[in-house]
Amino acid sequence: MSFSLLDQVALVFGAGSSGPGWGNGKAAAVAYARAGARVVCVDLNQAAAEETAGIIGGEGMPAIAIRGDVSSEADVSAAVSKTVSHFGKIDILHNNTGITLFGSPVEQPIEEWERAMDVNVKSVFLACRHVLPHMVAQGHGVITNISSIASIRIAGYDMASYYTSKAAVNQLTRAVALQYADKGIRSNAILPGLMNTPLIQGNEGMKGHHGDLEKQLAERDAMSPTGKMGDAWDVAHAAVFLASPEAKYINGVLLPVDGGLSCRAR
Repeated sequence: MSFSLLDQVALVFGAGSSGPGWGNGKAAAVAYARAGARVVCVDLNQAAAEETAGIIGGEGMPAIAIRGDVSSEADVSAAVSKTVSHFGKIDILHNNTGITLFGSPVEQPIEEWERAMDVNVKSVFLACRHVLPHMVAQGHGVITNISSIASIRIAGYDMASYYTSKAAVNQLTRAVALQYADKGIRSNAILPGLMNTPLIQGNEGMKGHHGDLEKQLAERDAMSPTGKMGDAWDVAHAAVFLASPEAKYINGVLLPVDGGLSCRAR
């Protein structure tokens, strides 16, 4: 079965990649396009957004790139307005942006805690705030938020702000799902587990926890029930399914994409 998003418009926040290769947002944007959607690629890094839009355009599908800070209401509002102005509507809202900052409540600077909440939670709130009126007016829409398996279990890393902020994303996802279900709008979250992406490879706190990058990748592979981490395409394919008509009765779901990791007791 091929899930079609023909004639849909997808607005992807965090559509760039933090380094060479495929990050979750970049893969999702391209996967939406390959399913038939027109895609708006928003990222703080203009060049990264343009790279993703360029890949989509190179495959013959329409896409535009927008620079935007997801923690800025002005930037989020502008991205939404540009999307509607360019493509006429928004059918899919994909909130991918997130940062992982290390530190306990005692050690982490207040500024870092606030930044984690702004980027990981406030961004989703702002995107929903500005996209939902358009979806309500058209009578349909799909919101997919990228959370983390760390939102429901402690992964062993010293990153309290990440655990907390991603748990908040889960509850915001479900609150929106119930409030807007009778308006034709669905809201779900994907909870990636151990993923091998440029963001993870470039995270100095995570490398420091393991010792070095080679050891980090090997130990994270070993932690997975499958013996291997997942990748950005695992998340992207789940997102395409959730946005498709075949998922029309799936709402308020927190979907682990983790190779079974969340089934473990420890």
